[in-house]
Amino acid sequence: MTARFRDLLAAEWIKLWSLRSTYGSMALIAVSAVLFSVRAALADHHNWPGYSAERRAAFDPIHDAFPEEGWLFVMLAAGTVGALMIAGEYASGQIRTTLVAVPDRRAVAAAKVVVLAAVMLVVGAVAAVASFGVSQAILADRGAGASIGDPDALRAVVASALLLPMCALIGFGVGALVRHTAPAIVVTTTLLLLAPLAFDITNKWTASVHNALPVPAWERLVGNPYVLPNLHVATVPGSWAVFVVWPVVAALLAAVVVHRREP
Repeated sequence: MTARFRDLLAAEWIKLWSLRSTYGSMALIAVSAVLFSVRAALADHHNWPGYSAERRAAFDPIHDAFPEEGWLFVMLAAGTVGALMIAGEYASGQIRTTLVAVPDRRAVAAAKVVVLAAVMLVVGAVAAVASFGVSQAILADRGAGASIGDPDALRAVVASALLLPMCALIGFGVGALVRHTAPAIVVTTTLLLLAPLAFDITNKWTASVHNALPVPAWERLVGNPYVLPNLHVATVPGSWAVFVVWPVVAALLAAVVVHRREP
């Protein structure tokens, strides 16, 4: 059983990297994350002499490492990769060949999840570490940079590294459920980027739902300054719980759908 699952992992690895789009998507995710961080850091580096003493005191260099507008694109790209990994196989009919060769459908789903999560974790770690390192090196010239040992810096880096596999697995779960590439991408985009806008954060109940979504949880963990003033801001442990629950539920959903529904 162990050897067979190892073979499944190898097969999913080959299928993932046999697509030219995989290389481009991974490079685009990592490079985009760094470029958005560099852009934010250069803007503050340029404007620093004109900042007041109060603004300098309130300045958060970690926000330059992980600017929301740039990392929202990264989240969408990661979710799209996850959705295409399974929905594309259904759309092409290749899933039928896979399930004929390997009747254990749960094992097939598990192998896909492991490969997807591992690859996206590596890409996420590279993107997060590079974004933090380069942006803080730019800000250090003004004496405004942070080090990895500063309060909340390590948490922000780890959360941003884990963000990619979380979004990819959410996309994977959606792709398994929808089975068509375009609708899967639309649903994933709606869930990740648009759903948080539907909930009023000034009301405690709706703010709780808002805080339980992936993007707000990440914003809390990186200390986004636009999130913290919220009266109903999420707790750090609660945000970490979101990082655990969403990908686990998405992976289990994918396994159930693949097992029970005919391709």
